[in-house]
Amino acid sequence: MHSLRFATSLTSALRIQRALRPASHSFRRTVVTKLYTTDHEVIKFDDETGVGTVSITEYAQKSLGDVVFVELPEKGVTIKQGEPVGAVESVKAASDIYAPVSGDVVRINEELEDQPSLLNKSPEDDGWLFQLELSKREELKGLLSEDAYKKHCES
Repeated sequence: MHSLRFATSLTSALRIQRALRPASHSFRRTVVTKLYTTDHEVIKFDDETGVGTVSITEYAQKSLGDVVFVELPEKGVTIKQGEPVGAVESVKAASDIYAPVSGDVVRINEELEDQPSLLNKSPEDDGWLFQLELSKREELKGLLSEDAYKKHCES
C-alpha cells in the first residue's frame, strides 16, 4: 500500500514538474550584421530572414541638419546596388539615398512621411528608411565595417 501511494505521489510530482517547466522552444541563432556605405547609408542585415533594414548614419544626419522631408522607394520595387532610391531634404541641404545592396523593397517606414524629424532623433532605429529582401547577398562583402566606416568619415 505504501509503495502504491509513493508511486502515485511521485507520478503527480513529475506531472507538476513538467507543467511548471517552460515550454520547449527551438532556438535559432540569428546573426545581424551592420554594414556601411561610403555614401553614409547603413544596413542591418538579418541572416535568418534575408531582410536588411536601411537607414542613414548618425554622421549623415548631423551633416544634414534638421530634416524636413524624406522621399522613399515604393514598396514592391526592385532596386540595384548604388542606385538612387530616395532623398532626404533638410533646412540646409538635400541628399540622395543610395541602395546599399540590390533587392526588393518589402517595407517602408511610413512614419517618416509625417515625422521626417525621426531621422534626426534616431536615424538608425526609429528613423529607419526601408527594408529589403536581398537578391545578391555577396554584395554585403563590398560594404564597410563600423571601424572602416569611422576611418572613412575621419578622412
